[in-house]
Amino acid sequence: MNEFDYVIIGNSAGAIGCIEGIRSVDNTGTIALVSEEAHHVYSRALIPYFLSGATGTSGMAFRPPDFYERAGVRLFLNKKAVKINFGDKEVVLDDGNKLGYGKLLLATGGKPVFPPIPGLRKKNVFSFHSIKDALGIKQHMAGARNAVVLGGGVIGLMAAEVLLKKNIKVCVLELADRVLAPVVDVTASRMVEETFREAGVEVLTNNTVAAVHGKEYVEKVTLQDGRTIPCDLLIVGIGVTPRVELAEETELEVDRGIVVNEQMQTSVSDVYACGDCISVYNFVTGLKQPLPLWPNAYLGGRIAGVNMAGKTREYTTGTSMNAMHFFDLNLINAGVNATADGDADWHVVSKLDPEKKIYRKFTIDRDGVLRGFILIGQVARAGILLNLMRKKIDVRGFQQELLRDNFGYADLPDLIRWHLLKEHMILGVV
Repeated sequence: MNEFDYVIIGNSAGAIGCIEGIRSVDNTGTIALVSEEAHHVYSRALIPYFLSGATGTSGMAFRPPDFYERAGVRLFLNKKAVKINFGDKEVVLDDGNKLGYGKLLLATGGKPVFPPIPGLRKKNVFSFHSIKDALGIKQHMAGARNAVVLGGGVIGLMAAEVLLKKNIKVCVLELADRVLAPVVDVTASRMVEETFREAGVEVLTNNTVAAVHGKEYVEKVTLQDGRTIPCDLLIVGIGVTPRVELAEETELEVDRGIVVNEQMQTSVSDVYACGDCISVYNFVTGLKQPLPLWPNAYLGGRIAGVNMAGKTREYTTGTSMNAMHFFDLNLINAGVNATADGDADWHVVSKLDPEKKIYRKFTIDRDGVLRGFILIGQVARAGILLNLMRKKIDVRGFQQELLRDNFGYADLPDLIRWHLLKEHMILGVV
């Protein structure tokens, strides 16, 4: 059995963060990385750019080609971890090999959700999650004329934009009554829907695929409303769910995802986890929940690595956040997605300019603390808003200033501005 000081299962943002966190403390400890994929680490966010032709597979790399070598990492690529024996501190691979560990990181990510529709698993049906998906989609785009995207969330809409720009007729199906329903409010959803329809994408809400027709390939689909439409490329973009297979029937605590504390430790000694597979502290809600976002995964992995190497660092800044760009529309949201009018728990300040496609909305709690925001059109300085949220600043004294298109530090009261900036001051230079 191979013995390592650190074993990492997974090879995405969280794993890279962990390696860099370990090496910031420990330059000599042995590290092994296990990945089901055979690829160098890549950015999933660049899949749309790969499909558009803006970059190749090499341009999707998240770190330089020699990253693992320089970091002293032994790779076990195209291998799957099938079991963990926590008592013996060993990881069992699908080829029978075993890796002993001193500290273990689970960065297994999430897996695409496929609804239970008969006949959905065909050769021209893809998720939008991996290089394998991207290569398959690119191969089939060349001859496709009609594409159906199942899901009107962030993933589905990203896929729809790419396909339309390749001169493919696109129909987006969303089971909810609007796109991006879990992410933004009704006003923002309608602005996004309008943007897609103006671009030429058919967006059908309160609808989904009821039946898939074709043998090896999808040829057409019947919708829930009874219509049948042609389809020679089907993208499933409903979302992802935490991969917790290795935690099932073990001592690891699981609540939607693998539960971790602020040091990214699981309920088992010397075992850590990060990324899309976990339930982690959300500083806005105060709850532990999945926060499947690339920056959260990387930072969580880095903090896990530092702690695994013997230092102490806590992850306390995670929350839900999305930065999106659809055609000519920019959108950033973070924190609470308050949609109910008249909710006594929240005070909402907002501004809408339909002609300029500008929307700003801020959700404030009873104590005057900013708990969530949506920015459309004018999205600069979102970092200031996140800082206000993290510091739990009472914004009631300047809440109307938040609506300014060019809102910035200059709009804050002097004492609050200094409080936010002082941690970033070095020798008097910001």
